[in-house]
Amino acid sequence: MPSARSRPAALSDLRNRPAYPLTEAARYLKLAPATLRSWIAGRSYPAGGGVRRFSPLIRSAGGPPPALSFWNLIEAHVLRALRTEHGVSVRDVRRALQYAERELRIERLLLRRELCSHAGQLFLERYGELISLSTSGQIAMKRLLEEHLKRVDWDEWKFPVRLYPFLVSEVMTADRPIAIDPKIAFGRPVVLKRGITTEVIAGRIDVGESVEDLAADYDLEPAEIEQAVVYERAG
Repeated sequence: MPSARSRPAALSDLRNRPAYPLTEAARYLKLAPATLRSWIAGRSYPAGGGVRRFSPLIRSAGGPPPALSFWNLIEAHVLRALRTEHGVSVRDVRRALQYAERELRIERLLLRRELCSHAGQLFLERYGELISLSTSGQIAMKRLLEEHLKRVDWDEWKFPVRLYPFLVSEVMTADRPIAIDPKIAFGRPVVLKRGITTEVIAGRIDVGESVEDLAADYDLEPAEIEQAVVYERAG
C-alpha cells in the first residue's frame, strides 16, 4: 500500500483543502450542525461533577473556525451511516477507527474504498466481534455502508472524487441526480447533467419561475428540477 505521503492527500490537493464552512457542510449532508460540529471540533460535557472532553472523530481540513474539505464531507457521509442510521455508538466508532489504523493499517478509514472491499469485510467481521455485534447486525451494517459507498466515485488512488448526496436524509434511493464535485461549481451541489447548482434552481423557483420554464432553459427534465429543489430545501 502506498504511503500516506505518496498519495494525493496533501493540502495541495483540491479535494483536501478547506472549502466548506461547518453550517454549509451540514446542510449539504442533511445533518444537524451541532452533530457535525461535535464530530469535527469535539465538545465539552459535564460528567461526575466535572467536565470531560469529547474528542473529534474527523480531523477538519482547516480552522478555527472549522472548515471542511471535500474529503471531510465524505468522512461525515460515511460516519452518518454508522451513527445516525445504524445506531453505532460514538465510543464504538472511535474504537473502530483506532482498530482499523492499528490492526489493518487503514488510515482515515471513513475515507477509504477498502470499506467495500475484502479489507472492509475483514474490518466489519473483526470489529463486530470486538463490540459483540451479532452476525445479523454485521450483515445489516455492511449493507448500509455499501449503500452509502455507492454514492461515492473514486479515483485511481482509491480516494473519493465525487459525492452523490441523498435527496432527503431519511430516504435512501438509487437516484443520483445531484452531485458534489470539487471541480464543478467550486464544490457546491449541482444537477450533474448540466452542472447547475441546486441553489440557483431553488432561487429561481422562489422568485416565481415555473419548473417547466427552468427545465426548458437548462435542457433538463422537470423531475430533475424538482429533485434539485427537494435536495436544496430538505431539512
